[in-house]
Amino acid sequence: MNTTTQPTSSSVDSAAKLNGVAQLSHLGVIRVEGEDAAKFLHGQLTQDFSLLGLDQARLAAFCSAKGRMQASFIGFKRSPTEVLLVCSRDLLATTLKRLSMFVLRAKAKLTDASDSFALYGLAGQATLAAGQPAWVLTHSADATVVQLYPALGVERQLWIAPNGTQPPAGEALALETWIWGEVRSGVATLSQPVFEAFVPQMLNYESVGGVNFKKGCYPGQEVVARSQFRGTLKRRAMLVHSATALASGQEIFHSEDATQPVGLVVQAAISPEGGWDAIISLQLSALASGSLHLESATGALLELLPLPYELMEDI
Repeated sequence: MNTTTQPTSSSVDSAAKLNGVAQLSHLGVIRVEGEDAAKFLHGQLTQDFSLLGLDQARLAAFCSAKGRMQASFIGFKRSPTEVLLVCSRDLLATTLKRLSMFVLRAKAKLTDASDSFALYGLAGQATLAAGQPAWVLTHSADATVVQLYPALGVERQLWIAPNGTQPPAGEALALETWIWGEVRSGVATLSQPVFEAFVPQMLNYESVGGVNFKKGCYPGQEVVARSQFRGTLKRRAMLVHSATALASGQEIFHSEDATQPVGLVVQAAISPEGGWDAIISLQLSALASGSLHLESATGALLELLPLPYELMEDI
């Protein structure tokens, strides 16, 4: 199976539609306040928050003791004593409750701050301070702007500011088109249907800045490290296209094995040019031959699309 085909004229046309400003109602915000805020998160998440400056964001995962992802975040400091974690709304309450259980004596307070902040996605001509590497953080008036991974070469940014701040200027962008850009960036946001389904490397998080292997312990750290350094990882995130609807949590089968699935749909969206695109987590052995299908070995055909970045093992 070839996953490195060249972009088609259809994908170029679709990329042109990824332009403007979208209100991100599918995301929420956890606020962590206190002098131990960064230190506390450093001991819970897959990324380094202790050394996080005010000019960088972090992609990070919160894992179970078995290394399975329970949530994913884009996190950054608003000040030395305040960290914001942006995550899927459908996991926020559960994640907030579980994280709060580990605070103990740390001087850190966790709250659901979703109603206190406005979240927008900026794409294409609507982006601010363009040309920055992913996870660079800049400021525009009262807003914080996080550079994200591009989608089909189109720049994308996360804009977050206190409610009441003037929203960013730009053409209105439909949320479904923004989510399609999330999918085509290849950087998955974990949601409820795939809770605890993956270790971070099964979503390529080590290749897109979501795991720091030099930091100290966190829940599941031993499993995550063992997957990376002992060659035990057998699944990777890939991009696919389907003519029929796709949804997070759906199983993927190989044409030569009807007995058990070889992957899961992680995140899916309607393509502007028709059909659906998705990030899937797939057994690497399924790439050798045959074809991929949705929900059964004879289900809807899934076409592999180019992965938009190199995997760490290939760098």
